[in-house]
Amino acid sequence: MNAFKGFITKEFKQIYRDKRTLLVLFGMPVIMMVLFGFAIRNEIQKAEVAILDFSRDTVTEQLIQKIGANPSFNIAGYLNAYSEIEPLFQQGNVKAVLIFEDDFTEKMIRSNSAKIQMITDATDPNLARLLQAYTSQIVQDFSRDLSPDRSVERAGISPTIRMMYNPELRSVNLFVPGLIAVILMLISTLMTSISITREKEMGNMEILLVSPLKPYQIIIGKVLPYLVLSIVNVFTILILATFVFDVPFEGSYIFFFAEAILFILTALSLGVFISAVSNNQQTAMMVSLAGLLLPTVLLSGFIFPVSSMPYPLQLISHIIPAKWFLIIVRSIMLKGGGIDILWFQTLILLGITLLFMGLSMKRFKVRLQ
Repeated sequence: MNAFKGFITKEFKQIYRDKRTLLVLFGMPVIMMVLFGFAIRNEIQKAEVAILDFSRDTVTEQLIQKIGANPSFNIAGYLNAYSEIEPLFQQGNVKAVLIFEDDFTEKMIRSNSAKIQMITDATDPNLARLLQAYTSQIVQDFSRDLSPDRSVERAGISPTIRMMYNPELRSVNLFVPGLIAVILMLISTLMTSISITREKEMGNMEILLVSPLKPYQIIIGKVLPYLVLSIVNVFTILILATFVFDVPFEGSYIFFFAEAILFILTALSLGVFISAVSNNQQTAMMVSLAGLLLPTVLLSGFIFPVSSMPYPLQLISHIIPAKWFLIIVRSIMLKGGGIDILWFQTLILLGITLLFMGLSMKRFKVRLQ
């Protein structure tokens, strides 16, 4: 037992003395959080919108002012005819055109049939969809203020829209929880795989071969320091998410950390397995980055929804551990999800962890024998 304690102490000291390792462990998560949190944005800012108002009455003017006052829109100009719309889109001067029919207020009062048409530039479908959603929300609020008895909604100018869990469509609420999965996966896997392959390159595996340590003690001794340091990373990321990016946290902190530790163990087991099948640090790093970075970023649902991918890629995404943790962490933080909802994803992560731990243990045992 003393040998095991000494082995773990040596691992902690080795990490502490390696400044590059400390920089990757603690610097990369902060840099990634800041860069992704501030750089990747889905919110609309000052989208150019043109107005074609055939009515030009008090109600349409008030509604246009309300739209113009929203920071997401910038009223680029007023049109006089339908023929002016297409040239604007062709030149790329506007992202959308709002058209108010003639006698807007009169139709709204008499026949409840006042309509607003919105034409968007759908070459960017995400932007077009967001513009429609934002406009619908503004019109809905305007109608509610104008007619508390909801008579205007029956006039057809107020679409019914409800957005749950992220009503402001803040992109940080989407990306920051996903970043937790990406950072933990890359840091834990990469550092563990490099650490063990470094021992091989330095010839220290021969020393371990003649030491009284058993294979499982060697693996635990290598994994434990990175487990502790990764938990510290989780604290750091959570503090940044809460106090810098103002991401809501609706669920249980205890359940969140339990799931985070499970996912860290999954990533560490992957790192140990990669190191067990790699003979040098370069190979381990290439396998970790190429085999985990691209699939984790592209196929986990971090940026692109898995449901919109081709079916073969959806099948491949099932074996990406980050996909399941990403579902878990988003559900806990934004929806307040618990184990009664997330038990299936938890079991999958547990299964992957046990599988790779078993394979790594077997591989190490064969090597040491």
